[in-house]
Amino acid sequence: MNDLLRPSMYGAFHRIWPARTHVPFTADESEDAPPADVVGPVCESGDFLARERPLPEVEEGDLLAVFAAGAYGMTMASNYNARPRAPELMVEGSSWRVVRRRETYEDLVAPELEDGK
Repeated sequence: MNDLLRPSMYGAFHRIWPARTHVPFTADESEDAPPADVVGPVCESGDFLARERPLPEVEEGDLLAVFAAGAYGMTMASNYNARPRAPELMVEGSSWRVVRRRETYEDLVAPELEDGK
C-alpha cells in the first residue's frame, strides 16, 4: 500500500516473479505454478500486490520482482504507518542504478523538528 498503491486502489495488474530463480518466466510455466497471494507489511486488508497469482515456491528472504511499476509508484507512495518510502531503481538490460535513495526514519521526522536537524 505504501510503495505501489495501484493494485490495491484499482486492481492494476503487475507481473510478479522471483528475482533469482531457476524457473524462467513463460506463460506455460507460470500456469503450472501454485497460486499465491503477494501482500505487504501494512496491517490493512487492501495491502496486496497480487491475489491468487501463479508463482513458483519462494522462501522468506527471497526477492520478488514487480514489473512495470511505472512512474506512478513514487508519485502515489506514502509514509502511512510511519514507513519510509522505498528507493527507486532504474533498470536497463542487465544494468541498474539508484535514482532516488531509500528514505530513512530521520527523513520522516525532520519536518517535525524545530531546526530540521
